[in-house]
Amino acid sequence: MNKSVRLDKWLWAARFFKTRPLASAAVSGGKVHLNGQRVKPGRGLQVGDGLRIQRAGFEYGVEVLALAERRGPASTAEMLYQESEASIRVRAQLREQQKLAAQAAPQTAGRPNKQQRRHIIRFKQER
Repeated sequence: MNKSVRLDKWLWAARFFKTRPLASAAVSGGKVHLNGQRVKPGRGLQVGDGLRIQRAGFEYGVEVLALAERRGPASTAEMLYQESEASIRVRAQLREQQKLAAQAAPQTAGRPNKQQRRHIIRFKQER
Protein backbone atom coordinates (compact mmCIF):
# COMPACT_ATOMS: atom_id res chain seq x y z
CA MET A 1 0.00 0.00 0.00
CA ASN A 2 1.40 3.37 -1.02
CA LYS A 3 1.02 5.79 1.83
CA SER A 4 0.45 9.44 1.00
CA VAL A 5 0.00 12.68 2.94
CA ARG A 6 -1.75 15.88 1.95
CA LEU A 7 0.71 18.33 0.44
CA ASP A 8 -0.29 21.24 2.69
CA LYS A 9 0.05 19.06 5.82
CA TRP A 10 3.52 17.91 4.80
CA LEU A 11 4.71 21.45 4.05
CA TRP A 12 3.51 22.51 7.50
CA ALA A 13 5.06 19.45 9.19
CA ALA A 14 8.38 20.04 7.34
CA ARG A 15 8.34 23.63 8.66
CA PHE A 16 8.31 25.40 5.30
CA PHE A 17 5.25 27.34 6.49
CA LYS A 18 4.25 28.41 9.98
CA THR A 19 0.59 27.39 9.67
CA ARG A 20 -1.41 25.01 7.53
CA PRO A 21 -3.58 27.78 6.06
CA LEU A 22 -0.39 29.55 4.90
CA ALA A 23 0.83 26.32 3.30
CA SER A 24 -2.53 25.78 1.65
CA ALA A 25 -2.63 29.35 0.33
CA ALA A 26 0.88 28.99 -1.09
CA VAL A 27 -0.03 25.78 -2.92
CA SER A 28 -3.27 27.31 -4.25
CA GLY A 29 -1.38 30.44 -5.31
CA GLY A 30 1.08 28.49 -7.45
CA LYS A 31 4.08 28.91 -5.14
CA VAL A 32 4.52 25.15 -4.77
CA HIS A 33 4.97 22.72 -7.67
CA LEU A 34 4.94 18.93 -7.31
CA ASN A 35 7.06 17.10 -9.89
CA GLY A 36 7.00 20.19 -12.11
CA GLN A 37 3.22 20.60 -12.07
CA ARG A 38 0.94 23.01 -10.26
CA VAL A 39 -1.30 21.09 -7.84
CA LYS A 40 -4.01 21.59 -5.23
CA PRO A 41 -3.37 21.55 -1.45
CA GLY A 42 -5.12 18.19 -0.96
CA ARG A 43 -2.92 16.35 -3.45
CA GLY A 44 -1.28 13.23 -2.06
CA LEU A 45 2.46 13.44 -1.54
CA GLN A 46 4.62 10.31 -1.65
CA VAL A 47 8.23 9.50 -0.82
CA GLY A 48 10.49 10.34 -3.77
CA ASP A 49 8.39 13.23 -5.08
CA GLY A 50 10.15 16.44 -6.07
CA LEU A 51 8.93 19.82 -4.85
CA ARG A 52 9.75 23.36 -5.91
CA ILE A 53 8.76 25.80 -3.17
CA GLN A 54 8.89 29.60 -3.50
CA ARG A 55 8.94 31.35 -0.15
CA ALA A 56 10.09 34.82 0.96
CA GLY A 57 11.87 35.52 -2.33
CA PHE A 58 13.82 32.26 -2.23
CA GLU A 59 13.21 29.03 -4.12
CA TYR A 60 13.78 25.61 -2.59
CA GLY A 61 14.18 22.45 -4.66
CA VAL A 62 13.62 19.44 -2.42
CA GLU A 63 13.05 15.71 -2.64
CA VAL A 64 10.66 14.07 -0.17
CA LEU A 65 12.46 11.46 1.97
CA ALA A 66 9.76 10.75 4.56
CA LEU A 67 6.14 11.57 5.25
CA ALA A 68 4.68 13.22 8.34
CA GLU A 69 1.26 14.53 9.24
CA ARG A 70 2.26 16.05 12.56
CA ARG A 71 4.57 18.95 13.16
CA GLY A 72 7.53 18.08 15.35
CA PRO A 73 10.89 19.54 16.29
CA ALA A 74 13.01 21.23 13.63
CA SER A 75 15.57 18.42 13.79
CA THR A 76 12.85 15.93 12.84
CA ALA A 77 11.51 18.21 10.12
CA GLU A 78 14.95 18.34 8.46
CA MET A 79 14.86 14.56 8.07
CA LEU A 80 11.70 14.73 5.94
CA TYR A 81 13.41 16.15 2.86
CA GLN A 82 16.73 16.66 1.10
CA GLU A 83 17.45 19.92 -0.64
CA SER A 84 19.38 19.77 -3.91
CA GLU A 85 22.90 21.21 -4.10
CA ALA A 86 21.87 23.55 -6.93
CA SER A 87 19.04 24.95 -4.82
CA ILE A 88 21.36 25.59 -1.87
CA ARG A 89 23.93 27.28 -4.13
CA VAL A 90 21.35 29.54 -5.82
CA ARG A 91 19.86 30.60 -2.47
CA ALA A 92 23.32 31.41 -1.10
CA GLN A 93 24.13 33.55 -4.16
CA LEU A 94 20.80 35.36 -3.89
CA ARG A 95 21.33 35.99 -0.16
CA GLU A 96 24.82 37.42 -0.91
CA GLN A 97 23.41 39.68 -3.65
CA GLN A 98 20.74 40.99 -1.28
CA LYS A 99 23.37 41.68 1.37
CA LEU A 100 25.54 43.60 -1.11
CA ALA A 101 22.55 45.55 -2.42
CA ALA A 102 21.60 46.55 1.13
CA GLN A 103 25.15 47.78 1.78
CA ALA A 104 25.27 49.74 -1.49
CA ALA A 105 21.88 51.39 -0.97
CA PRO A 106 22.01 54.86 0.56
CA GLN A 107 21.09 54.86 4.21
CA THR A 108 18.23 57.24 4.82
CA ALA A 109 18.09 58.35 8.40
CA GLY A 110 14.72 60.06 8.09
CA ARG A 111 14.41 63.64 9.20
CA PRO A 112 17.55 65.78 9.49
CA ASN A 113 18.85 66.51 12.96
CA LYS A 114 19.47 70.02 14.28
CA GLN A 115 23.00 70.31 12.86
CA GLN A 116 21.96 69.02 9.44
CA ARG A 117 18.98 71.41 9.42
CA ARG A 118 21.29 74.39 10.06
CA HIS A 119 23.49 73.33 7.13
CA ILE A 120 20.43 73.09 4.88
CA ILE A 121 19.19 76.54 5.92
CA ARG A 122 22.66 78.08 5.35
CA PHE A 123 22.88 76.42 1.94
CA LYS A 124 19.47 77.76 0.88
CA GLN A 125 20.29 81.30 2.07
CA GLU A 126 23.59 81.39 0.12
CA ARG A 127 21.86 80.96 -3.22
